[in-house]
Amino acid sequence: MNANPSTNPSPPAPVENEVIRRLRQDIAGGKHWYIALLEAIGRWQTDEEEIDGRRYRYLIGGEAFDWLLLAEKLCRAVDSLLPEDEKTALLFHGKPPIELGANKFKELIGDTRYKQYLNYFYGITAEEALLQAVEEEIRKERRALGRSSGQDITDKAYHRIYGSGQQELLNDFRKQKGYPRRRSISLTELKEFTYWLFNYRLLHCDKARVASDTRKALKWLNNNAVSAPDRNI
Repeated sequence: MNANPSTNPSPPAPVENEVIRRLRQDIAGGKHWYIALLEAIGRWQTDEEEIDGRRYRYLIGGEAFDWLLLAEKLCRAVDSLLPEDEKTALLFHGKPPIELGANKFKELIGDTRYKQYLNYFYGITAEEALLQAVEEEIRKERRALGRSSGQDITDKAYHRIYGSGQQELLNDFRKQKGYPRRRSISLTELKEFTYWLFNYRLLHCDKARVASDTRKALKWLNNNAVSAPDRNI
C-alpha cells in the first residue's frame, strides 16, 4: 500500500531528463560509473515521483534523503552500462565499488543533499539499528533467565525505547499525518514512520538517554559492517 493517495505520474522534468542524459554520457565517456552516479544525484531536483504505479519518495519527511532509492532509479536508466555485480552490491548491500571519504561523497552530491543524507542515516538507518540492538538485548536477557524469546520481542523493544507499543505509536503517527489505518504498511510509509519515531524519541527522551541510544545504534551498525557517515562511504 502507499501511505498517501496515489497521484497520476507526470513525465520527468527537463532537468531530470538532462541529468539522466549526462549520466549516460559520462559513463560512456569513461568516467567511473559510481562517481558519475553521485554527481547525477547531486544534480537531481525531484524529491518524489511515481513510475509505473510505484511511488519513489527520495526525501522522507521533507528532511531525510534516501540516496540509495534515487541511485536505484538512476541505475535502472543506464543499466546496460553498469557492471552487474557492482550495481547489485551497491543497491542491495550498500557496498560501493570504490571507497570515498565523507568529504568526497559530500562534494559529489552537494551540501544540501549531504545534510539530508545525514538525516536519513541517523533518523532511519540508525533508528532501525537501535531497535535491532534492543531486541537483541531482550533476547539475551531472556536466555539468561532460561526463557524463550517469545513473540513480543519487537513490542517490548518499542516500549523500552519509546515508552509505548508499536501499534499505539503507529496509530499516533498515522493520525498526525492524516493517513488511514490499515493492517499492512508499505516500505515508503515504514521509512517515514521510522523517521517520525526518531523525532519522537528526541522530543520525549532526555539528552543523555538520546546520546546513549545513538552510541548503541552506531555500535550495532559497526558490528554489522554498516559504515557511519564519518567513515568511508
